[in-house]
Amino acid sequence: MQHAAPAARPVLAVTLSAALALTVVACSTDGRGTDRPAGTTPATAQSPAALPSPAVPPALTRGQARAALITEADLGEAWRPTRGAATWRDEVLKATAERPDCGRLLDVLYTEELFGAATAPRAVVALDDTAGGAQLHYRITSYRAADIDRALAWLATLPDACGRFTARAARGAARVVRVVRVTDVTLPESGDARQGLRVTVSTEDGAVLTLDLVAVRVGDDAISLISGGLGEPPDDAVRTSVEVGTERLTEVRRQGRAQV
Repeated sequence: MQHAAPAARPVLAVTLSAALALTVVACSTDGRGTDRPAGTTPATAQSPAALPSPAVPPALTRGQARAALITEADLGEAWRPTRGAATWRDEVLKATAERPDCGRLLDVLYTEELFGAATAPRAVVALDDTAGGAQLHYRITSYRAADIDRALAWLATLPDACGRFTARAARGAARVVRVVRVTDVTLPESGDARQGLRVTVSTEDGAVLTLDLVAVRVGDDAISLISGGLGEPPDDAVRTSVEVGTERLTEVRRQGRAQV
């Protein structure tokens, strides 16, 4: 299912650096209720997929994983291959929080390592929205289904555990983080399990950074993406990435997986 390209939005200029080049070559709770959008389906420890796998699943080859990536053509004419990481990555996301889970969330948003530093992605792509100033970083990782589901279940706890919290900027950062809010994101019914969060960071100088963190499991493979910026969130891009990306990964898996 393809979506039309997002309409142009007011742009808050974002200075780009070359830091992402290396990535692309390799990439206070506020008492909120427990109701969640119907489209968001977190995995649970009791689900069949969370049972231990009998063996490590065969991984997609890097070529297969690259073939399953989304491209700028999937998102619309405003999207282009990235020119580098936006400076808000260091200025806003390099921060600490008192609650361990909230601090871990900030770390995941900064490092993009949802499944841990020891689990390298099979393929990565990073795209820039030239109309709205957003960025979208997209990964495909081969992992045990049970481990993917544990990561999804952890994400599902964060709107309650970290619905609203404060964080302090890392030493030397230009902005002091004041308030972070975490809510659920409604996702298409794609893949075997899925979970999405919207993280909004307000800084003392009035800037508001909005990021969507999404992960989808397809068998023993996972799609994870972070999308957003200092402007209106590109909702269509996230939905399209989930729908098109899941279909593409499913087809690549159907064509056959090989040991590496």
